[in-house]
Amino acid sequence: MRSVMRRVTTMTSSFFLQSPPLPISHKPLLSPIPKQYCLSSFLPLPTQRFLTATHGSRLQTFSTKSEPNMQDSGSVSYLTQREAAEIDETLMGPLGFTVDQLMELAGLSVATSIAEVYKPTEYSRVLAICGPGNNGGDGLVAARHLHHFGYKPSICYPKRTDKSLYTGLVTQLESLSIPFVSVDDLPEDLSKDFDVIIDAIFGFSFHGAPRPPFDDLIRRLVSLQNSEKTLQKHPVIASVDIPSGWHVEEGDHEGEGIKPDMLVSLTAPKLCAKRFCGPHHFLGGRFVPPQVAEKYKLELPSYPGTSMCVRIGKPPKVDISAMRVNYVSPELLEDQVESDPTLQFRKWFDEAVAAGLRETNAMALSTTNKDRKPSSRMVLLKGFDENGFVWFTNYESKKGIDLTENPCAALLFYWESLNRQVRIEGPVERISEAESENYYHSRPRGSQIGAIVSKQSSVVPGRHVLYDEYEQLTKKYSDGLIPKPKNWGGFRLKPNLFEFWQGQPSRLHDRLQYSLHDLNGNPAWRIHRLAP
Repeated sequence: MRSVMRRVTTMTSSFFLQSPPLPISHKPLLSPIPKQYCLSSFLPLPTQRFLTATHGSRLQTFSTKSEPNMQDSGSVSYLTQREAAEIDETLMGPLGFTVDQLMELAGLSVATSIAEVYKPTEYSRVLAICGPGNNGGDGLVAARHLHHFGYKPSICYPKRTDKSLYTGLVTQLESLSIPFVSVDDLPEDLSKDFDVIIDAIFGFSFHGAPRPPFDDLIRRLVSLQNSEKTLQKHPVIASVDIPSGWHVEEGDHEGEGIKPDMLVSLTAPKLCAKRFCGPHHFLGGRFVPPQVAEKYKLELPSYPGTSMCVRIGKPPKVDISAMRVNYVSPELLEDQVESDPTLQFRKWFDEAVAAGLRETNAMALSTTNKDRKPSSRMVLLKGFDENGFVWFTNYESKKGIDLTENPCAALLFYWESLNRQVRIEGPVERISEAESENYYHSRPRGSQIGAIVSKQSSVVPGRHVLYDEYEQLTKKYSDGLIPKPKNWGGFRLKPNLFEFWQGQPSRLHDRLQYSLHDLNGNPAWRIHRLAP
């Protein structure tokens, strides 16, 4: 990417030939929990939708039908070295982009791609190996963003330049206390000290044979693939735009180069990306203006939501039976928990909020109908205290009818990054009309109108019907009070059982169960440890 930038920051050397959270109220209804996070953030990347621009004769597309053993990347444009350089000239010329801007966008795209697949809880130790050109600058920027994402990056930057752009990036990294490691101080076997290695050595304008010390660094990356033949875990390699040492168009034509686990193409994939056979191919190029896409007849995938990256091709197939996590958590001991399970829940809930988890108050609500057929769904807890746990719904919905027919339920909270879950069971009752009215009018006006529009669980002919009624009611109640629907209100579960689960290694999980017993006419909680 950015040959023009490399011309602007030309680096001639003997080493290579390259142009350069809010607190929850524990009292139901008094301070309802706002919807702080969006559950859609948990969803995987959507099925890719591609632009419908017409293919140009100058740009080629790829299909596995013609080239087997390669990733099916759909109808995506691939660039030759010359085409990539011309696009950079356009970006850096009449469209007014600067080196700094494009490098920042590229580095952020690389960081978000890595974070999409390799979570910091398991892949925290990152080594960014940065070359002397703009590809190396992308790696420096990516390392800075990964630090802010919760990773622990280190930098190997053996051939620095004194240009202000690069010295500024180094200063930024040093101000964050991100360590710089010399080539001599790197271990020969990189697999012991790092979980992710960012290959940001050479970009698409590199040609010729790598010179020291980069030839040795590339050799070390290649040697990591040999560890796959043993039981030793090896770090994943994420290459920026071009796997270093590959030919920009022909790829790893000798078959002895780096075989990265992830490739993050920038602007548009280069021709060599057709030879990439790793599991994760992402594109970072949300900065490409429409004029450039039209002029060069680029076909690029659309980006989901606010993401700076998008997956190209299909996600890798996984063996579901082999998916497992080895939990590491503090022990959950009987003498360390509260005697009152509501207080223990409050403690864990507050810790989940403090950890910044998304929708900490999201819970699975399981019900059964009169025929004892179970059903579950996610709802939001809106308050809790010693009297129980409260949520709101349409009383004529599936869950509302179930709870009318069989007023017992189970709740499940799951806080994944803390390795914790809480089960709660007990009888359910409707809260008072006054409490429901109070909470209803504390909601945003749009949510109040939405409760009127949505006859939950009923069949509707289309989404447009809901929108039309919403617009009508918005105009009708533009001023004044919005009446609460009679069939809408809250439920309260009064617990008679709690179970607190803490994940531990080797499946020896901690399970502490509180059950309610009658002691001489007085209810009392007993704590039992259950086998995992």
